[in-house]
Amino acid sequence: MTYFKNMIYKKYLIYLVIIGIIGFGFYKKVYIPKHTFKTIHASSGDMAVKVNGVGNIGAKEIYKIGSIYGGKVSLFTINEGNFIKKGDLVAKIDSIDLSNKIFEQEANIKKLQSDIKALRIDKKSAIAIYDYHEGIFKKNEALFKRNVITEHDFQKLKTDRDVAKFSINSLSLKIDSFYSQIAQIDENTKGLKERLARYTILAPIDGYVTKKLIANFAIINANQTLIEIVQPKDVWVETHIDTRISGNVKVGDLAMIKLRSSNIEYKGKVTNINPVNNSVTNEREIDVSFDKLPIPFYLEEQAIVDIKIKQLKNIIKVPTSALTFYKQKDGVWIVKDGIVKFKALKILAYNDKSAATKELTTSDTLVISDPRKQSLSNGMKIYND
Repeated sequence: MTYFKNMIYKKYLIYLVIIGIIGFGFYKKVYIPKHTFKTIHASSGDMAVKVNGVGNIGAKEIYKIGSIYGGKVSLFTINEGNFIKKGDLVAKIDSIDLSNKIFEQEANIKKLQSDIKALRIDKKSAIAIYDYHEGIFKKNEALFKRNVITEHDFQKLKTDRDVAKFSINSLSLKIDSFYSQIAQIDENTKGLKERLARYTILAPIDGYVTKKLIANFAIINANQTLIEIVQPKDVWVETHIDTRISGNVKVGDLAMIKLRSSNIEYKGKVTNINPVNNSVTNEREIDVSFDKLPIPFYLEEQAIVDIKIKQLKNIIKVPTSALTFYKQKDGVWIVKDGIVKFKALKILAYNDKSAATKELTTSDTLVISDPRKQSLSNGMKIYND
């Protein structure tokens, strides 16, 4: 019986040893790792408070350059990306026979001017004839009163004088008529020249050609746009920022712009804040201009914008990796003597890496939560790695 009892004791002892080994292994391999967390400390100093948003390159003004008149494009060599100056040739539209009409009108003016010269000579001659007949009439008027000449002869002298005067008036009317015709033709010619000038399309401003809408020798309609021009000073990033964080942004705030096509950060500033929010996305459009526009630039290219709204002095900076949300409150887990406790925080501001607060010290040891490990709770014992 003693032998069998000893065997049973040994068997249970082996079981206990195995259970102890398994328990110790579980403790070392599972429990401790599940309760071991990384820790970090807050730092103190100044912090630039920023808001960021994503947007696309756009422009305050996009100038659409076109032709008032339709027709065939006879000269159009501009390409997208070209920089053109005010007054540069954009395109020429075939004006058909406008030049011939202008030439005909100018020829008519020259002919009328020549006719006026001839009429003036005739008028001078008519005036001389009138003066002659007027002199004869006055000399014979006294003789007629003394009955030296007959009434018939006197009336003939008067008729000759009146005919000479009528000839002067007739020539004057013709000259005035020709001047009126010249004035009318001149106005028509000016209109034709203005219209002809509009068949030559010139750039109204300096700027970059961002869009070319037709090809050379194309047939266009009246008022059709040929190209679109953007001035460098009008280029900006149309950034969309959540209204919850955009309230402190103001015109003139400094910003950094990073384009999708480049790792370079460009300096800029806020130049416009759209007064109307997007009711669907709850975002506000904030337009940020470049201090120095990168060339070439591409409209609609995506960009990330960081806007500096203020500078906090001598503040406690909590790494964002240590922040957590517990029982509807923002805060951190603090460990002391191996025991964690949640501390709610009033966050003053955020940036890319930190949150600002006044409710911690740099000596506080902050626990970084890990979803792969045991969920933290007040009073829980943990290990620091």
